[in-house]
Amino acid sequence: MQSDLVTYIVQVESPESQISTQSSRMDLQSWYKSFMPKTIETADSEEKPRLIYSYHNVIIGFATRLSAKQVKEMEKKPGFISAWPQRILSLHTTHTPSFLGLQQNVGLWRDSNYGEGVIIGVLDTGISPDHPSFSDKGMAPPPAKWKGKCESNFTTKCNNKLIGARTFPISSDSPIDEDGHGTHTASTAAGSFVKGANVYGNAEGTAVGIAPLAHLAIYKVCDSSGCADSDILAAMDAAIDDGVDILSLSLGGSSIPFYNDPIALGAYSAAKRGILVSCSAGNSGPYDSTLSNEAPWILTVGASTIDRKLKATVKLGDQQLFEGETAFQPKDHNSTFSPLFDPSLNATDFERPYCGPGTLSDPEIKGKIVVCKAGGGFPRIVKGQTVKDAGGVGMIIISTADDGFTIPADAHVLPALYITYKDGMEILDYMNSTSKPIARIAFQGTIIGDKDAPVVTAFSSRGPSIASPGILKPDIIGPGLNILAAWPTSIDNKTNTKSTFNIISGTSMSCPHLSGVAALLKSTHPTWSPAAIKSAIMTTANTVNLANDPILDERLLSANIFAIGAGHVNPSRANDPGLIYDTELKDYLPYLCGLNYTNRQVGNLLQRTVDCKEVKRIPEAQLNYPSFSIALGEISQTYTRTVTNVGEAKSSYSVEIASPPGVSVIVKPSTLEFSQLDQKLKYQVTFTKRDNSPNSGIAQGFLKWSSKKYSVRSPVAVVLQPTIGF
Repeated sequence: MQSDLVTYIVQVESPESQISTQSSRMDLQSWYKSFMPKTIETADSEEKPRLIYSYHNVIIGFATRLSAKQVKEMEKKPGFISAWPQRILSLHTTHTPSFLGLQQNVGLWRDSNYGEGVIIGVLDTGISPDHPSFSDKGMAPPPAKWKGKCESNFTTKCNNKLIGARTFPISSDSPIDEDGHGTHTASTAAGSFVKGANVYGNAEGTAVGIAPLAHLAIYKVCDSSGCADSDILAAMDAAIDDGVDILSLSLGGSSIPFYNDPIALGAYSAAKRGILVSCSAGNSGPYDSTLSNEAPWILTVGASTIDRKLKATVKLGDQQLFEGETAFQPKDHNSTFSPLFDPSLNATDFERPYCGPGTLSDPEIKGKIVVCKAGGGFPRIVKGQTVKDAGGVGMIIISTADDGFTIPADAHVLPALYITYKDGMEILDYMNSTSKPIARIAFQGTIIGDKDAPVVTAFSSRGPSIASPGILKPDIIGPGLNILAAWPTSIDNKTNTKSTFNIISGTSMSCPHLSGVAALLKSTHPTWSPAAIKSAIMTTANTVNLANDPILDERLLSANIFAIGAGHVNPSRANDPGLIYDTELKDYLPYLCGLNYTNRQVGNLLQRTVDCKEVKRIPEAQLNYPSFSIALGEISQTYTRTVTNVGEAKSSYSVEIASPPGVSVIVKPSTLEFSQLDQKLKYQVTFTKRDNSPNSGIAQGFLKWSSKKYSVRSPVAVVLQPTIGF
């Protein structure tokens, strides 16, 4: 039975040592296959056995899934040396895999064997190779297809987890991470299991990436001056040659046309080679049309909260109590009342209310809790250092009004917490009402169970896309606020340990979560195209939170479609989506011509000569995408979609339509009847503005294909346009 199958690493003699039927001329692949059983029994059928890996250098051998009985049979064959089961470390998972529904020995983690054999290329600030998150304990060597390398001064640092490390900035001579960002993102995507991970004792557990048995290839493209276009393109070029399966880029710039965008250019070439490219959406929210990385061949990832809070409180002298968050929660904190200080009073320096470096020189700050404004261009931890240097004993950071309820939890250098703008105004009112305002900060530790989660973070960039408004972006949201992952150095003064972690936030954090999910899906569905994997992620996404209410934004109001895209990732459902929208590469030519790019501009992207006059152009919304984004005036619009059956061979799907307000949506046919797997069927959708429809605004809805087993949802965004009068 399939449940009895275990991944074994099998070591055999070199074929040259065998002189019987296995001649020395036989290549290694054939030699390995000669050891394999003819069939492997599964729960409901027999499957053809396959080599998961073919090894050539580290050992002569291979990895495959077998039963104990089949291993016994294999031991009798000439040339067999040994076989041992794949070792898996015990799981007490870090919180984001648990929050995403990934559990030991069941579901997607079991089915994908934790992303085994998939290679994730990470373009970032480098890596800290000695961190235990990049241990290769229990890992097999990389797949035989891997052609990458570790640069000469890094060779001894690489192993079966960290299989490639290269640097591209001219100013850098090593892939070593001097920032921390790259180490954090790489461990989020594919970090190994590390027990006892925490920051100041908070968020404690076993840290693990989303695809813990996937391999990592690191491409350092950023240094202290940023990430240069030329370096990014060079790294993507190398990664395609090296043989990565997934590319993860937690970086980007403002929106520019695809033919000028190095990430879009590189990602298109990667998609041609079957490589999925996952990118952060940007941190310029909550404002509209602030996206990066908008190309339809990229998975564009926004950020959301998880159900964990690192809770702290501030109690005022009048007994008012306010909640905030912080990762710095020292056990020996003396929670006594201290005077409050407002640096914005009588401030002549613009930077002083923000607690900018060098702005707090007053002797009277000594022994007080300082109230600082968020923003001003200064990192939150820098504000705390400024307060500490001035003799302050604590800090309260008041958020901006636009950031709503998005509360970052930082590893501060002194007792501090971040609170909402609304609560901050009440604290300032209290300070103005008394001559001797006092407060005390207390720590409540790690609290699990926020039923509002996931909530779209304030910083997560929003659509509509500028580069291509007819493609709904972001595609998906995933965990990006207060994420614990590996860090190069100790931020909480731990000594004699390499097990160092930090909690940071951004769409940079949500992107590698999705890169890891894509790796798991690539492992379970190795023949799926990048577009198919992306479709599976999008059409199965959650649109409700843990309380089963619609997902909220940072204001705790229902999030709009340009904030959440298809919704919040649900990895287990994505593994078995029923139907997929597989955007074919040939479809991008009429799409790009339809954007009114010149022949040269389209040719730059496609790397061939193009004449758009000879191409039947399509509007953006005609691309076979898993979502819809249209601008609708008085003229009806009709679009075609093609779905591929990857669920049950014989299945019937009926359409459910939630029409955007003011819009009529008609789907033909209303049922899809499949008779076999991989069968493709088409349907048409017609959008018409109703007579009573408003002349502006955004209307949103969805269409959903449902069978007895599956539900395949496509979000619909409609930008309403005025009816032209005569």
